Amino acid sequence: MNNRINNLFKIKYPIIQAGMIWNSGWRLASAVSNAGGLGLIGAGSMYPDVLREHIQKCKKATDNPFGVNVPMLYPNIEEIMQIIVDEGVKIVFTSAGNPKTWTPYLKENGITVVHVVSSVKFALKSEVAGVDAIVAEGFEAGGHNGREETTTFTLIPMVKEKLKIPVIAAGGIATGRGMLAAMILGADAVQIGSRFVASEESSAHIHFKNEVVKTDDGDTHLTLKELAPVRLIKNQFFRELQELYLQKPSVEQLKEKLGRARAKKGMFEGDLENGELEIGQIAGLIHEIKPAAEIVQEIVNEFKEVTSSISSKFIF
Repeated sequence: MNNRINNLFKIKYPIIQAGMIWNSGWRLASAVSNAGGLGLIGAGSMYPDVLREHIQKCKKATDNPFGVNVPMLYPNIEEIMQIIVDEGVKIVFTSAGNPKTWTPYLKENGITVVHVVSSVKFALKSEVAGVDAIVAEGFEAGGHNGREETTTFTLIPMVKEKLKIPVIAAGGIATGRGMLAAMILGADAVQIGSRFVASEESSAHIHFKNEVVKTDDGDTHLTLKELAPVRLIKNQFFRELQELYLQKPSVEQLKEKLGRARAKKGMFEGDLENGELEIGQIAGLIHEIKPAAEIVQEIVNEFKEVTSSISSKFIF
């Protein structure tokens, strides 16, 4: 495969592993990069010194390109960006903030910048800010999500129509068929999160990985829009949250209920009842835990197989 994203990142396949908090450490990032995709370290769940350690270990574990995902709403952002520059990271994906804030600084330091958006409006703002590409993430995605509830199938062609820079599709993609569908709609590449949660190299707790494998259609729901929209598996914490919503809670009451480290409790520590269990709707298609390299190859093989099949079926 040879397209704008392959050339931009110097990768074999246009497959990017999402930088998911509590899931995307150096082991997963390096495994995906070694398999020909682009691995991302998820800085959102790391203190600065921990991030530095993960970057250094990733550099030792792969000679291929990898990047760091930085949610800009997290504290210590200045220190995190300085570590990224000091450690010579060449690719940064930013999210949850204004791309104008850090894009100039990163690009001045020779870093390729990608920003995650959930609407055409913010895609255009990102292009104006000077990013090299954008991730257009649909409503189906896991973790923190857009408030607009625009699906990937709708968002990608609308963004593609307006932008000149490369577009990476995210949300509801875990297979070669999904990858092909996204690229037919105009995406230059795909970003995949949920499927890599259930990988052997993911830093998620085994209890959470097993819960993802068990998840079926309708078992997730987007909530907490008043804070930062997040898609969760329906567990005890989710049910308590829904009961609270019946009382028309204030933002402060929601913050109090959420508390601190709720995502860590669920995904990293494996508390399936009281933790946040963030995953995408596509979890219903994830049936087993596999090595990341095997996941990448399965996606590529299915992509090629389905592409060939469609070419032979639809000749007018």
